[in-house]
Amino acid sequence: PVYSLLSGLLLFLSVRCCALRAMSTYSSLLLSRPTDCVTHVELNRPEKRNAMNRAFWSEMVSCFSEIAEDPDCRVVVVSGAGKLFTAGIDLMDMASDVLQPEGDDTARISWNIRKIISKYQDTFTVIEKCPKPVIVAVHGACVGGGVDLITACDIRLCTQDAWFQVKEVDIGLAADVGTLQRLPKVIGSRSLVNELALTARKMYADEARSCGLVSRVFVDKEAMMAAALEMAAEIAARSPVAVQGTKVNLVYSRDHSVQEGLDYMAAWNMSMLQTQDVMKSAQASMEKKGPQSITFSKL
Repeated sequence: PVYSLLSGLLLFLSVRCCALRAMSTYSSLLLSRPTDCVTHVELNRPEKRNAMNRAFWSEMVSCFSEIAEDPDCRVVVVSGAGKLFTAGIDLMDMASDVLQPEGDDTARISWNIRKIISKYQDTFTVIEKCPKPVIVAVHGACVGGGVDLITACDIRLCTQDAWFQVKEVDIGLAADVGTLQRLPKVIGSRSLVNELALTARKMYADEARSCGLVSRVFVDKEAMMAAALEMAAEIAARSPVAVQGTKVNLVYSRDHSVQEGLDYMAAWNMSMLQTQDVMKSAQASMEKKGPQSITFSKL
């Protein structure tokens, strides 16, 4: 029995180490598992101010597609390495894609540009489609593509020194990978959204909180990351059936009428209510125990 136990433990550690190694194979991202069921995705080009280069746009899709299917992950925390969250698109690395598109005539050039833009849009849509809740923690600058990224996340936190900028009009284009579509649904004031998008002015942490772009502001990055990981652990302790169902239905209801949302919810829960998680959670509640005391099956 002791030998079997040790063999099992060694196998578990081997698999875990392989998994952690596999989580670190991206050139623009650094993945880790700070606590059970929580995956930390870090923008990892600090020497380039975490600018979004060609690798980033494809690696984010691969990363979140894997996370969506990972039964060991229940919550994701996204942050940036170094002095700031992100300076936005890496113009030097990306310019050739848009400024020198392939094609023999206007129609073919346009067709290829549309494919490129759609590919870039998928980079952040994959975050929204991921059934695992995504908490984003912003420090310092969050510029251009950074706003596209954070508006696709579920919970947004920032430091007191954070600032946000819809930068695209300053470089001669309209934001095209999510900000103009998601920011109006995040911020209650359409006038403020228009102002930010048309003037490219900076929005600082206090205003970001007052308008609803972020829900909490912290004194520094250390305090913010501690809070983000604590929040992630709280969410991860709940039933993954309940948590993932909640995210999916919140996103659906945002884009549909109340009645359509109710109909979708009824269809969703006619199967999802048939889970042992409900009875386990009810039993723990009656015994005055927290969700951390319950062992939920993987999903």
